[in-house]
Amino acid sequence: MKCGFIAEYIERYFIVITVVLSGVALTYPPSFTWIKPHIPLGLGIIMFGMGLTLEFEDFRDIMRKWPLVGLGVILQYTLMPLLAVGIAFVLNIPPEAAIGLIIVGACPGGTASNVIVYLAKGNVPLSVTLTLASTCLAPLLTPIIVYLLVQKQIQLDFWGMVQSVFWIVVFPMLDGLVLRRLFRKRLEPILRFFPSLSILVIAGLIACIIGLNQKTLLAMPVLVCLAVIIHNGCGLVAGYGLARLARCSKRDARTIAIEVGMQNSGLGVALAVKYFGALSALPGALFSLWHNLSGVALARRWKQEADER
Repeated sequence: MKCGFIAEYIERYFIVITVVLSGVALTYPPSFTWIKPHIPLGLGIIMFGMGLTLEFEDFRDIMRKWPLVGLGVILQYTLMPLLAVGIAFVLNIPPEAAIGLIIVGACPGGTASNVIVYLAKGNVPLSVTLTLASTCLAPLLTPIIVYLLVQKQIQLDFWGMVQSVFWIVVFPMLDGLVLRRLFRKRLEPILRFFPSLSILVIAGLIACIIGLNQKTLLAMPVLVCLAVIIHNGCGLVAGYGLARLARCSKRDARTIAIEVGMQNSGLGVALAVKYFGALSALPGALFSLWHNLSGVALARRWKQEADER
């Protein structure tokens, strides 16, 4: 009962916990920047927790619905880059920031989206599959999109990304799936708590990213902040709307919306710094905080709607 209450409390106040930890990181970065070397481990814990909530049969069902995965990937790599171009043009943000916004739009979905989908009572196996598919395609599609829109060549290490996806996403998730299959009754007391542990890990990782980018975030121009917020919001709304137009169920449409609207902003920051400079990393740094806050807020609303039915 006590663990169940704690888990429910963490899920209910995810936004508050994240904002408080981010505020501490922004005020005193060393309180969370020590997490940086452990970010891959943290992401692995998140996916292990997700694996414990799933069954192998869930993924068999997704494989039978492969057009759904195709739709999500297409929206991921067309909608977000085009929205970035349009928003940058309309708001007339500085060229360096516009490049950063486009890079974020050309990145694959982020791992945190899987937890947000869980909180929203969405289709977690679909979310995980979309994250895997978009990340594996990133070494090919992200450089092509950036070149077409920015006229600058960038490179991604294909095998490096595949290995990263395996060890950070696939391996820990498979561990969770296998343990659940073999020891479900013994693990039952702790299964309810693991998603909440994933939430706390995400909050810590966000705070770490905020601490690492403190100076960048404090120097963030208002117009760039507005561009990032609109970009994320339009991705969520358009992703949901287009999925519904394609006759997806509400549950699947919500999942696709979250996958489309939440980007791997950490990759976006790394690419921007490497190929374009620190100013181009501004949108990615802000996106890393904002898309989690907006995603959690949306997840809470959708969860309430699901509970009321």
